[in-house]
Amino acid sequence: ASPGYCWPFQGFRSEVLIRLPTEIRPMAIIIEHTSKTASPLGTVSSAPRDFTVYVSFCWALGAGTWPRGRAGLDEEGKEETLLGTFTYTVQKGPTQTFPLQNGIPRAFRFLKLGIQSNWGKPGYICIYRVQVCGKMVGTNAIGVKHV
Repeated sequence: ASPGYCWPFQGFRSEVLIRLPTEIRPMAIIIEHTSKTASPLGTVSSAPRDFTVYVSFCWALGAGTWPRGRAGLDEEGKEETLLGTFTYTVQKGPTQTFPLQNGIPRAFRFLKLGIQSNWGKPGYICIYRVQVCGKMVGTNAIGVKHV
């Protein structure tokens, strides 16, 4: 990843809704940031630190649509299902894979990446690449969707 060519988020807390090209049963998420050695300042303080990954049945209805009542909730009555809470560690490599919760009963087209903190950079967080790994609906293939 080239320094500066990132997906910036204002502040140190942020979230983004990711629409996948097709429905998949998510198995892992891969987060990439530039390396310390590639950074002109020798720091990666804008890298995400603590983050969560959610899925929701509601998001499939369209942006800005948050239905009221049972129709907008998943089988357990929740609007969102947490697939995992993780820490991106800057001491490891720039590309890190995080396995998601097993036993997801169905496929999804939307995931929410919620970032709770970064590694110290005031004002923004940068992500260079997000990949979602999973099983596509209706196939036996395991694929990686680049978003």
